[in-house]
Amino acid sequence: MRIKKILILFIFIFSFSNFNEVLSIEPDVFVQSIVNRASKILSSNLNKENKIKELKNIADETVDIEILGLYTLGSYRKNLSDDQKKIYTVLFREYFLKTFASRLAEYSNPEIEVTSKKKINEKYTIVSSSLAKTEKRPEVKIDWRVYTKNPENLLIRDLIIEGLSLARTQKEEFLSIIQNNDDDINALFETLREFIK
Repeated sequence: MRIKKILILFIFIFSFSNFNEVLSIEPDVFVQSIVNRASKILSSNLNKENKIKELKNIADETVDIEILGLYTLGSYRKNLSDDQKKIYTVLFREYFLKTFASRLAEYSNPEIEVTSKKKINEKYTIVSSSLAKTEKRPEVKIDWRVYTKNPENLLIRDLIIEGLSLARTQKEEFLSIIQNNDDDINALFETLREFIK
């Protein structure tokens, strides 16, 4: 009887010590779950407006939008006042969610399969996947840059489509807008406001 109690206690302690591991999820499983959720929405009978709404929710939960937004500003982020940072954070979030959801909503039922993962360091893992070819498009290779510092809260920080980083492309576009307007960050704010409308 005593041995049984000790065994139960041991199992309890062991389980508790591995509680964080139970809560954590592997980056490739994380990405596949996102893809599955999105596919389910896109193949549903929801109208486009509701599909976009649901896709925005997924992005809001799984993408590190604030950090991505700051990255796209490059060195200009260092010169932002606290008020400007707040304004930009709100604008970029709305811009990103609208862009992401609207583009994805054009697909009726994208078949994306996770094929591999590669741990870069303690903070990042690259998850590779492929978008199945159809009669209208060839197969597309998509790499997901997953931030893994907190294994209980994985976040996407970039998508690399056929070798092209979306974060870097967005950064170049934003910097071009700022530089073509005498380094005025407000010009970017206005561009984002116009797009969101």
